[in-house]
Amino acid sequence: MSLRVAHVNVAKGYRGGERQTELLMTGLAGRIEQVLVARRGQPLAERVRGLPVEVRLVGGHAPGVAAALGGVDIVHVHEGRSVYAAYLRRCLGGPPYIVTRRVDNPIRRHRLAYRAYRGAARIVAVAPQVGDVVRDFDPGLEVDVIHSSSSGFSVDAERSAAIRRAFRAEIVVGNVAALDNAQKAQEHIIEVARRMQGTHPHVRFVLVGGGRDEAMLKEAARGLDNLSFAGFVDNVGDYLAAFDIFVLSSRREGIGSVLLDAMEQRLPIVATRVGGVPEIVLDGVNGVLVDPERPDQLHHAIVRLVASPELRRQLGEEGPRIASRFTTDVMCGKYLDLYYSIAAAGARADKMRMTRG
Repeated sequence: MSLRVAHVNVAKGYRGGERQTELLMTGLAGRIEQVLVARRGQPLAERVRGLPVEVRLVGGHAPGVAAALGGVDIVHVHEGRSVYAAYLRRCLGGPPYIVTRRVDNPIRRHRLAYRAYRGAARIVAVAPQVGDVVRDFDPGLEVDVIHSSSSGFSVDAERSAAIRRAFRAEIVVGNVAALDNAQKAQEHIIEVARRMQGTHPHVRFVLVGGGRDEAMLKEAARGLDNLSFAGFVDNVGDYLAAFDIFVLSSRREGIGSVLLDAMEQRLPIVATRVGGVPEIVLDGVNGVLVDPERPDQLHHAIVRLVASPELRRQLGEEGPRIASRFTTDVMCGKYLDLYYSIAAAGARADKMRMTRG
């Protein structure tokens, strides 16, 4: 059965959800026909230009997105705002749609939201905890869980070694995330760095990423000589390979897929116990979990790992084993099965209508 799927992601910028959209489209290239409906002027559209994908650029408003969803068999919505465009197109006789929820923040409760989510052919959550958020919004909704995947970042050993030398530290504690303090809470990493500046001068903290809170966070880090901002980089794998410890201080997460990338580099993890993070960071197995909004716990966990090379080694060695269950191939296979099941259900419904006619 031939299949043409439109992926919809009109988010601004390029974060974890956009990376997962790109990974899925890359993994499905050549297996099905694909269309990307993306916001004009944003990175995602440019990043898939080399794939056999038709790119349709839109302004981001629901009517414009809905108008771009013609000529496909299934619509796959990858971020929350476009569910309304997919619902609108469906009401006008358009294709069935899937919604993937990637975040654990509550869905706003209003009539259109209930209609849009109830109208979806399937709803997917990237972790069981995200599925719980959907069911809290509407207990009648059924939710499939398809975990996000690791990115399979390549590593250039020479570039990574050069990055490591530039840090001039015995131990490097790294974070890779958008500089969005409301979600990622890098202010707590900065607080820990300030506490450790005098007590652990051999430790350096590195924040990789860019975002709207960059100026605010740099101001919060003023005077620290043990913390660096690397900015947005394309060679994330080289930075991960240069770290000794990976820290995620988020207030909320879907699953925190960058943790899988850190595990592939055998990094011990310190992460907050939010969203689907406990699905992949097992406390005492491949990392240490702390409560959100507790920089004191974050500090204690990092100091503990800094003090114990053996514990860092033990936790790091478990990472690749856990990450191996969350590959792009696994994710793509599950979505492909879902697409074909929806297409088959639609074909059966069409056949029944023709029989009755």
